[in-house]
Amino acid sequence: MSEVSRLQVETALKEIQDPYVEKDLVGAGEVGDIRIDGGRVAVDLKLGYPAGGAHDALSTQVRDKVAAIKGVSDVEVKVETRITAHAVQKNLKPLEGIKNIIAVASGKGGVGKSTTAVNLALALAAEGAKVGILDADIYGPSQPRMLGITGRPESRDGQRMEPMENHGIQAMSIGFLIEEDTPMIWRGPMVTQALEQLLRDTRWHDLDYLVVDLPPGTGDVQLTLAQKIPVSGAIIVTTPQDIALLDARKGLKMFEKVEVPVLGIVENMSIHICSKCGHEEHIFGEGGGERMAGEFGVEMLGALPLDIHIREQADGGQPTVIADPDGRVAEIYREIARRAAARLAMQSRDYSSKFPSIVIQNT
Repeated sequence: MSEVSRLQVETALKEIQDPYVEKDLVGAGEVGDIRIDGGRVAVDLKLGYPAGGAHDALSTQVRDKVAAIKGVSDVEVKVETRITAHAVQKNLKPLEGIKNIIAVASGKGGVGKSTTAVNLALALAAEGAKVGILDADIYGPSQPRMLGITGRPESRDGQRMEPMENHGIQAMSIGFLIEEDTPMIWRGPMVTQALEQLLRDTRWHDLDYLVVDLPPGTGDVQLTLAQKIPVSGAIIVTTPQDIALLDARKGLKMFEKVEVPVLGIVENMSIHICSKCGHEEHIFGEGGGERMAGEFGVEMLGALPLDIHIREQADGGQPTVIADPDGRVAEIYREIARRAAARLAMQSRDYSSKFPSIVIQNT
């Protein structure tokens, strides 16, 4: 029996593409260790993003490819995820208890941004990450209802609030602190202060990702987020409709100007499938998200159908990823989550915690 070499194994692994980072496993730096004992080969893969639902398929690919090497009698594959903190805006550092903040934004209301945000957070958690969601829409908080959470947050030390929890994720919203039908009649400075307090006065527990559900537009809240809150990346939600795309472009350009990387675009209400006859119709237009992604050189993360069940499930406190975890729409949300997290994993890491602070004093 010929002896198996590490080079042979690495060459085989170079033939396998990670579909989410669009590089081969070796080029993506995802091969953690290779151990060879005669004809027995063990491969450890370390992904920088959560992809629990794709681990089995990836393991099978690696096992089949390595097993085809002459002299290999047995292949063992282990896939792990190691999520690290990534670089944020200049002069800002990641917050305690949060590795990465992902902002979910839209240029206009009514495009399904909050529904996308909550399903994205739940999808990241389903893939194996520790996730929280911050409802930054002070005027129209919707996450308490979408997550099916009632009650008020507690404070164990009298200074910071404990996040509310349901469906395996942590959450905070102004909606937990007021009655559901109470209007927030506040001017801009009060709104931005409330956002900062909700973020910084919540004791987030070791989150890999905090998804921030932003209000629509490019106003005070978005500016505060860009200037004072360390954001690792943003996702733009739009519909194929020309008006929605026009406003979505403004949101994307805003993040570009404040040096927050845009991880990609999600096209909501992409197609309607008649529940009676199965006829497919592009009610709001076709291909707008793809064209916008190509225009700005960003990723098209996914397209979601106009489906009454998505709305009903979110309104009932059981978003689609929870209500129908094995369904097609939940799988689309999980694909979007993997793609967005993979795009973030390819960005620069944050090394601020590795270096001591240098203080120069006159003596």
